[in-house]
Amino acid sequence: MAKIEAYIPIVGASVIDDLRLIAERLKGKLIQHINSTAVGGGVAEILNCMVPLLKELGVDTRWDLIKGGEQFFEVTKKLHNVLHGRPGEVTDEDLEVFMQTSRKNIEEVETYGDIVFIHDPQPIALVNKKGAGKDNKWIWRCHIDVSNPRQKAWRFLREFVVKYDAAVFSAPSFAQRLPIRQFLISPSIDPLSDKNKELPQETIDAVLKKYNIVRDKPIITQVSRFDRLKDPIGVIEAYQQVKRYNDCQLILAGGTAADDPEGAKVLAEVREKAKTDPDIHILLLPQNDIEVNALQRASDVIVQKSIKEGFGLTVAEGLWKAKPVVASNIGGIPLQIKHKYSGLLCHSIEGAAFSIKQFLNSPEYAKKLGENGREHIRNSFLITRHLRDYMLLFLSLYHPEDIVYL
Repeated sequence: MAKIEAYIPIVGASVIDDLRLIAERLKGKLIQHINSTAVGGGVAEILNCMVPLLKELGVDTRWDLIKGGEQFFEVTKKLHNVLHGRPGEVTDEDLEVFMQTSRKNIEEVETYGDIVFIHDPQPIALVNKKGAGKDNKWIWRCHIDVSNPRQKAWRFLREFVVKYDAAVFSAPSFAQRLPIRQFLISPSIDPLSDKNKELPQETIDAVLKKYNIVRDKPIITQVSRFDRLKDPIGVIEAYQQVKRYNDCQLILAGGTAADDPEGAKVLAEVREKAKTDPDIHILLLPQNDIEVNALQRASDVIVQKSIKEGFGLTVAEGLWKAKPVVASNIGGIPLQIKHKYSGLLCHSIEGAAFSIKQFLNSPEYAKKLGENGREHIRNSFLITRHLRDYMLLFLSLYHPEDIVYL
């Protein structure tokens, strides 16, 4: 993990000085993060970076996990989908499975922090421990878009959400009307992590060789979990439309999260769809961020054609590498891409195909938008800004009469 001073060449010394000043105000407070998995997905990725940096700044920070079996994670995956507004409904039996596991976690997980920071729906019921022998503050961090959820699921979760001292959403359009304080904090990427740091060309070449990818034609890449909401089938169909006019190849690279039991099914569907085309590379990657970084840096166009998206940090990753990015105009993606300035937004398979062709046919245009995108990420979506926002949030819980601008 990079020392905090290593960010000075990227963001400037004044930004790091500000972080140290804010951290000083949090001396004596213990921050406890709780989520459902240590690997896989954006939440774990952010916490793996943020927790050590907060500690280095002098903020006492811990990270704990809840436990859950296969049934529990099947239910939380269903909750994830219907909170995004996908078809389907959670049943009373599903909610009972959720509560059975939640009751066990309430018994077994110690909530010792001065600030207990709960991430996403899986551990949300731990708030029932609030006030049980410790006067601590509770925050619920919602990393997904709950602007148009299936109402039964949202009503169930809302009964827990209103017990928190504050809720955090990634964008104004993601939020729900609530009787508690709300904060809007976008996620971020770490420019010095293995996934985003500069790589020597020989490392990139070695990764391509490992996966038998030859750079004899343009590479289009989407890096995402194998999840229907990331629409990997739609990416293949967009690529097939592009291929009629531009000889190219497609990389679909990703893994599965420990709390996502649906991933294996989606991966099988993707492999079936791609099996007749040797120019489609389906890569089930281990937790190897260097390989993800290398594949993105080797790409000519990066795609994120999600159907629903919490925020879509793979967009920020691609832009940080100054790559031209084509992404769906949903969720937090429009915060990262200003259409025709820092990337191209699309609304359909046909739109994605058209935008990819634009970039392949106009390399100077592609380069310019990639450069614009990198600067936008530097200014708004790096971990240093995220650290500042979270520390100000923690302080604001002890000063409810003050207005804190995040």
